Amino acid sequence: MKVPCVLFKVADTTYAVAASAVHMVDMIDQVTRVPNAPPWVDGLATVRGQVVPVVNLRRRFGFETQPFDLQSRLVVVRAGNRFLGLAVDQAREFMNLDLDVLEPPPDALRSPDNDALEGILNLDGRLILILTPARLFNIDEEPSWPTTTAAS
Repeated sequence: MKVPCVLFKVADTTYAVAASAVHMVDMIDQVTRVPNAPPWVDGLATVRGQVVPVVNLRRRFGFETQPFDLQSRLVVVRAGNRFLGLAVDQAREFMNLDLDVLEPPPDALRSPDNDALEGILNLDGRLILILTPARLFNIDEEPSWPTTTAAS
């Protein structure tokens, strides 16, 4: 089954999320820091009139952080009943991916803290990690999550 997906890069690794979970993709502008946020939340940003928490995926995935540049993007996704801005290095691809050939993540990558990786797609030697945004974060257990919601 082919599913339309948005592809993005974080630390030279390609990730994909189903396009149905993506609300918008925009450039990263000003991010306002907020007190007591989880360490992987950079703060809040206003994107097209909507305030969203900015989750730095480099930090969330344990990679070295780097300053945002002209290629950096904010991928606004629906995670549960909230919208989150995922700060990524690049987001320039939209592709129909055949998820019937999705390989499960290796056992070494499975843990209760890492269940967002739905699988791995080998596309002509290019590995694409398929993520489920709602499982990237255990939002219900994070007391410091901003409670922003967005209109569709």
